[in-house]
Amino acid sequence: MIEFAGMNINFFDLFKATIPATVIFVLGAMLIAFMLYYRFKKKRTSTSSIKYSDVRIVKRVSRSGRQRYRFLLTIFRVLAIALFVVAIARPRAGTEYKEVTSEGIDIMMVLDISSSMQAEDFKPNNRLYVAKEEIKKFIKQRTNDRIGLVVFARYSYTQCPLTTDYGVLLNFVDQVHFGQIEDGTAIGMAIANAVNRLRDVKAKSKIIILLTDGDNNAGEIDPITAANLAAAFNIKIYTIGAGKPGNAMYPYQDPIFGKRYVYQPTKIDEKTLKEIAKRTGGKYFRARSGKELDKIYKAIDKMEKTKVKVASHIQYKELFPYFVYAGLIFLVLEVVLSNTFFRKLP
Repeated sequence: MIEFAGMNINFFDLFKATIPATVIFVLGAMLIAFMLYYRFKKKRTSTSSIKYSDVRIVKRVSRSGRQRYRFLLTIFRVLAIALFVVAIARPRAGTEYKEVTSEGIDIMMVLDISSSMQAEDFKPNNRLYVAKEEIKKFIKQRTNDRIGLVVFARYSYTQCPLTTDYGVLLNFVDQVHFGQIEDGTAIGMAIANAVNRLRDVKAKSKIIILLTDGDNNAGEIDPITAANLAAAFNIKIYTIGAGKPGNAMYPYQDPIFGKRYVYQPTKIDEKTLKEIAKRTGGKYFRARSGKELDKIYKAIDKMEKTKVKVASHIQYKELFPYFVYAGLIFLVLEVVLSNTFFRKLP
């Protein structure tokens, strides 16, 4: 980082600096242009001359090395003035240090992977596929939060513990598929598993985002008991019921005709899901399509934002002395050479 006249800018953006710096450069350029104009005009209008009866003899005389390279004196003077102008603009190189302080949120995503999630009412894909895609979008929108993933069917287990390595977490989400766990819907056990991951952490806010398309029919812990457990540890639960009302198409593999579809009713225990959210200070959502599910995750993202404080400071190193020294070198060269090697008689 380079600073000119108090502005943090790149050296090549010098003319975009503040007004004082710009004025300095304009005046410097005008001064250099005036010097060049005056010097060449004086050279053309000089009255010092020697009269010859015939100048053809003088024209045949070749120019000496001193005459051919005397233009270097003008270049040295122009360079010296240009460097002094840059030095007046006070260039500085700086290293910026940032200290980020965030009030982190710990989030456990809880995802139903039971066979009912194969329903294809979120066309053109099934519920699990759409849920995974929306979870990945949600993860990508977060910063400085620890996020984990619990999956469940008849049983539940932690697919990924709390982490800030979102790349690893996204890979774990991609690895979720049907058949990992025996079929069933153990909502209470899934919540208890997520609570167990969050209970000892010291984050300012702890939340669970639970997505399911069924009702609790397995596990040793019922959902309301698990919700009370979450409330005891100040864990908020957002619940999402996924699926269109009425019948939905469920695929099955026919041994003769291959993939077939059957219509089965969508059974979501909305009453229990609402009660879970209410007891923990969360909110219940119903997703009837992929677009609605996308809006739900965006709404939760807005409600549970991390507060980030950034304190930055810059350590500067003054660069103007280098320009002054370089300018003095060219100025000394111009003075010394004009009075020695390039000296001319009046």
